[in-house]
Amino acid sequence: MTTTRALLHRHLVAEAWHRHGLSPANRAICALILFGGMFAVLSTEPHLVEISPTTFRIVELTLAALFSIEYLARLYAAGEEPAYAGWLGRLRYVVTPMALIDLLATAPLFFVFLPTDSALLRLVRLIGILRFVKFARYSHAVRNLTEAMNARRYELGLSFLIGFFFLVLTATLLYFAEGPIQPEAFGSIPRAMWWSIMTLTTVGYGDVYPVTILGRICAGATAVIGIGLIAMPTGILAAAFSEVFQKHREQAAAAHAAALARKAARLEHEHDHAHDHKQHP
Repeated sequence: MTTTRALLHRHLVAEAWHRHGLSPANRAICALILFGGMFAVLSTEPHLVEISPTTFRIVELTLAALFSIEYLARLYAAGEEPAYAGWLGRLRYVVTPMALIDLLATAPLFFVFLPTDSALLRLVRLIGILRFVKFARYSHAVRNLTEAMNARRYELGLSFLIGFFFLVLTATLLYFAEGPIQPEAFGSIPRAMWWSIMTLTTVGYGDVYPVTILGRICAGATAVIGIGLIAMPTGILAAAFSEVFQKHREQAAAAHAAALARKAARLEHEHDHAHDHKQHP
C-alpha cells in the first residue's frame, strides 16, 4: 500500500516520477516558480507597487505560504530516500543547496510585519528572484552542468589559481609602472587589480589605460594572457560536458538494450509455455 510520504516523494522528486516528463504537482510548482519570479521582478518597480501596495503584499505573502507548504512537503517526502531517513537525515537534507533555495523562497512570510519601505523588505523581494533557481531541480542540463563541474573541479580550481596568479602579477607590474603617473587608477596593487580584472576578462576599461611604455607592454601581455585564461576553463568544461553526455547516452542505450532483452526473454518464455501446453494439454 502506498503511503502518503511515498506518494509525495513520487510527485515532488523529478527522478522518482515513473512516467515521461514532470508530474502534475511539479508542473504546477514550475508555473508557480515562473509566476513568483516574475512577480519579484515586477515588485521592484515602485510605480507598479504604488498602484495597489496591499495587493502586492497579499500576493507576496500568498506565494511565500505556498512555497512554505512545498518546502514542508519536500522535507517530509525526503524521508523516502535512505540518505535522508530519520531526523539526522532530515538535517542533512535541510542543508542541501536546493533545500536552502526552497527555504529562501519562503522568506517573505517571516517578515510580514515589516514596514513597506523597509530596506530589509526590499532585500526580501530581491531574494524572491532566486525562485527562478528552483527550476534547476527539473533541468537535465543543469544537472549535467553540475556533474561536469564536479568531475573537473580540480582542473577548474587549478585554472582559476593560475588566473589569480597572473592577476596579482600584472597588477603589481602596473602598480610599479603606472602608479607614480596615475595614482588614482594604479596607485596601489588593489586599484591596479581592478584594471587587470577588466583586461583579463576581455571586458575592457576604456576610461583608464596605461601611458608608459612598460605599462603598455604589460597591458598587451595581460590582454593576450586573458584570452588564454578564458579559453582554459572553457575547454575543460567542454570536454567534461562531452564525457557526461556520452556517459548518459551509453547508459540510455544499455537500459534500452536491457529492456529489449527482457521483452525477448518474456516472449520466448511465453512461446515455450504455449508449446508445452500444446504437447501436454
